[in-house]
Amino acid sequence: MANEATGTLWGILNYTGELFTSDMVNTPFLSMIGGLTGGVMTDNFEFPTASEYNHDSLVQETITETESITGVTAINVTRDQSKNVVQIFQEEIITSYVKQSNQGRLTGINTAGAQNNVVSERDFQIARMIERVARKVEWHFLQGTYAISTTSDTPNQTRGMIAACALKNTVDGAAAKLTKSKIEELLLEMHTNGAEFRNVVIFCGGFQKRQISDIYGYAPEDRNVGGVNIKQIETDYGNIGVSNPHRMMPADTVLLADVSYCAPVFQPVPGKGNFFYEELARTGAAETGQLFGQIGLNYGPLWAHGTITNLATA
Repeated sequence: MANEATGTLWGILNYTGELFTSDMVNTPFLSMIGGLTGGVMTDNFEFPTASEYNHDSLVQETITETESITGVTAINVTRDQSKNVVQIFQEEIITSYVKQSNQGRLTGINTAGAQNNVVSERDFQIARMIERVARKVEWHFLQGTYAISTTSDTPNQTRGMIAACALKNTVDGAAAKLTKSKIEELLLEMHTNGAEFRNVVIFCGGFQKRQISDIYGYAPEDRNVGGVNIKQIETDYGNIGVSNPHRMMPADTVLLADVSYCAPVFQPVPGKGNFFYEELARTGAAETGQLFGQIGLNYGPLWAHGTITNLATA
């Protein structure tokens, strides 16, 4: 089914029957961190995700009595900052007056008493565009790559979780199947780099989810029940949740995200809000409107998360 740029009577047909889509419309990561209505606000498209400092490596102290009298070398702790950006999400909706006037015209099977399953074409299209934006935000929060705007003709691009993990904690799967040792290798790397494992959740596609169930699962001894579906694993670093299979995750990647650090960031337009619908000027017999939002991901400190990439997918 091809989507239409303009909602006309002959471009969008009316049918009876319950509405379904096979596309992924649930957004588990976005929902866990606040959705399109929760999060933090910014008045600058560039925002900090963390400001960090480090102590020196621990070694044996060797201060002599003489040195203690004269004093030791002064030390000041320096700080650094990591950052991300919001990016524009925008959708336009055009619905003709003729289309809106023909809600009673049905296509396909028309049994006696049948009614159009869409009461208001305009409301239906707006709801689907909100759904469309949420899908896009979910994908960008997972797979987005970073770019910062320097002119009006260059877009901001928010950095997603997988790209963020590549800067700090990541393990190469070496084109082999996921194993417990690979998961433990990543957990150790995260722990070594400072991860606190507050509320870590694993996100992965269907094949990798099945691997996790195979690695950690055991079938109950029951004649009427079989199979496993691992929702949580207990590790030396704490309990880690396992999300349902996620179709927006790359097939060869497992993400461990500490969602307690993550939040959407919105840059509101003065007088309009942070994600809104508004009507645009009418130039003919159609209603035109747009959804507009500037949204980015705050993932907190990079050491809180990790990925295993380049895994076998079959």
